[in-house]
Amino acid sequence: MRHRQARTATFAVFAVQGLSFATLLTQVATLQDKHGLSEGDLTLLLLVVPVLAGAGSVAAGALAARRGSRWLLRLSQPAVAVSVVAAGLAAEIPHLLAALALFGLAVGAVDAGMNMQGVAVERLYGRAVLNGFHAAWSASSLAGALWVALANGLGLTLPVMMAIPMAVAVVGSLLAAPRLCTIAEEKAPAQAKGGAPGGVRWGPILPLCLAMGFLYVGDAAVSNFHGVFMENILAASASVAPLAYGAYQGATLLVRLGGDLTVRRYGPAAIVRIGGAIATIGFAGVVFAPSQPLAIVAFGLTGMGLAVVAPQSFSAAGRLDPAGTGVAIARVNLFNYVGFIVGAALVGGIADSSDMRVAFGAPLVLAGAIVVLARGFEPRVTAQPVA
Repeated sequence: MRHRQARTATFAVFAVQGLSFATLLTQVATLQDKHGLSEGDLTLLLLVVPVLAGAGSVAAGALAARRGSRWLLRLSQPAVAVSVVAAGLAAEIPHLLAALALFGLAVGAVDAGMNMQGVAVERLYGRAVLNGFHAAWSASSLAGALWVALANGLGLTLPVMMAIPMAVAVVGSLLAAPRLCTIAEEKAPAQAKGGAPGGVRWGPILPLCLAMGFLYVGDAAVSNFHGVFMENILAASASVAPLAYGAYQGATLLVRLGGDLTVRRYGPAAIVRIGGAIATIGFAGVVFAPSQPLAIVAFGLTGMGLAVVAPQSFSAAGRLDPAGTGVAIARVNLFNYVGFIVGAALVGGIADSSDMRVAFGAPLVLAGAIVVLARGFEPRVTAQPVA
């Protein structure tokens, strides 16, 4: 019963985070129009989020090691919801900047904390369950996007449109928090094995960090430039272009729904290796796509391949931190934001100097590198604490 309580609560935390993230990101264009921001101004403003999210992730590792990730999520997840509402209410650019700064710090802490909880539950169950949590994130982010479409049809104002799902998010996070794993439950397996609190060496987690970074280079490429590619390269209409991102997210959700079963059967290294290969084929399909339907299928393949990398990165990081401190997970999570920043700059820069087809060659190469890094997802020995 206790295991089921913790697992259900962790599902709720992931779902709340997906809903919060989608509620803000789907309103970026609306916020741009409201504040009269140019494309360059908007890009610089949005860079605040991943930069401060990286700082929030690092801080989360230190705080969770002392207080546990449940305590961390009790503070940071409601802060995410508050920052989203504040962004909708912002009357001036400085107010919007402050809201995005809070969002970045809090979202980095939540991303790290919820994956610490996911790894703790996985330890309690003794089998792969982390893909299911990430599937909940994907499903709720799609629900958030559908809510925005409905709210626009109803003519709701921006603050109301953002406040309603965030009220649900706050209630969900507050109800889930008491049922999450305690710090004792997070650390119990290590204590049973005689593990001691402490840091972990960078060497064993470096392949996980790199794979996470390469994943988010690809994710940033798809998220930021799918519309530009479809419209400018393949002359897609405004109604067809979003289907590329829909295929990407839909494939991500479907793979994550069945991901835990395949990991249990074939092992994480094999699944990451296959995922990297599928993502490579998908990006190759984008680069060489001769038509809109084939490009949409290719974008779906990239989502199918990349979907397994993040959950398995966190799961492997948890195995490399036998004391259950959460430090390894926070370090891996940091490369989420590093990859997203590098991806946006790299693909955008190549597109400016060449064209968008050539630009998508960068995530193609890095997706292939994930195949090589996959062996690091099943380390033969556990990292030893730093002396």
